[in-house]
Amino acid sequence: MRTPLTPLERERGRFLGVLLRQARGERSMADVAAGAGISAETLRKIETGRAPTPAFFTIAALAATLGLRLDDIAARCAAAAVPEEVPRDEAA
Repeated sequence: MRTPLTPLERERGRFLGVLLRQARGERSMADVAAGAGISAETLRKIETGRAPTPAFFTIAALAATLGLRLDDIAARCAAAAVPEEVPRDEAA
């Protein structure tokens, strides 16, 4: 059984998706996915945060296809933080 992701892991996955989507720019999802050797559906899941912890080699292939450096991706995603939760009494 897989351990549930923490809020920080989910937020980093969401941030990774945004970063990759921005780097993709006007290129089609199908073109980028093919260049990285993954399915367009896998790329869609990563970009939307539904796959918040993709395999290292998947990210390495996407980085190479998009012209990104892995150390830059890691540093930017490490800087992502979980948004502060609104206390219950203030949420109403």
